[in-house]
Amino acid sequence: MRDRTQELRHGKDPEEADEVVVVIEKGFMDEFFEQVEEIRGFIDSLTEKVEEVKRNHSTILASTNPDEKAKAELEELMTDIKKLANKVRSKLKSIQLTIEQEAVNSECPSADLRIRKTQHSTLSRKFVEVMSEYNATQSDYRERCKRRIQRQLEITGRNTTNEELESVLESDNPIFTSGIIMDCNITEQAMNEIETQHNEIIKLETNIRELHDMFMDMAVLVESQGELINNIEKNVCNAQEYVEKAKEETKAAVKVQKTSRTKLILIGSCVSVCLLILIISLAIGLS
Repeated sequence: MRDRTQELRHGKDPEEADEVVVVIEKGFMDEFFEQVEEIRGFIDSLTEKVEEVKRNHSTILASTNPDEKAKAELEELMTDIKKLANKVRSKLKSIQLTIEQEAVNSECPSADLRIRKTQHSTLSRKFVEVMSEYNATQSDYRERCKRRIQRQLEITGRNTTNEELESVLESDNPIFTSGIIMDCNITEQAMNEIETQHNEIIKLETNIRELHDMFMDMAVLVESQGELINNIEKNVCNAQEYVEKAKEETKAAVKVQKTSRTKLILIGSCVSVCLLILIISLAIGLS
């Protein structure tokens, strides 16, 4: 569609003004899709950082005394993920608010509104999937750290149940003031490793708590959009089935049409032959 803004400025009729409105709406959707691409880029970056966290976890657990650089990199990654996640959440909530306001003010949702709803639902689901993976990664790392502490305690001859160790880890007191540690003879190396793993667990639990509310908020949103997505998928499937059915019906109609045309030609030929015979017979009779 050509730009007729200059004609509008010179005082053209209302019909031409409508064309300018369409251009403005198109520009709005272009801006929306730019925002979608930006959010998708953030989510892709989150995915990459979660994979980096997994590799960092393996590096730390593979060493009996991990260096400070590895732990600092892990903390930096966790901070970056938290910032990115909050940014994505904020942008998705902003889009959601705009969609809800427009839906309230519109009796019949436009095609653009339906497109924005679908895009928002898709991004929200992808975001929750990435954050679910991150949460699972953190929980797995916590369990592995806890098993390391248990092994070190078993080496010193102190066997602990899972409940006992969880009680110590969840308390605010340092692990070395607990009865579990004080009741056993422990080497300095083992003590350092237990302290390292315990500190890692404390950081993990703090990080998980900080992200919990945001994760639950987005999970509830995605759950509420599930019906919308299912309806869209159902409509798409129905449309495909309709198209396939229409194709078959069209083929059948063409076939019937060809058959009918052939029958008409045959009938016409027969009638023509009969008429010719009748005319010849009458001519012979008259002669």
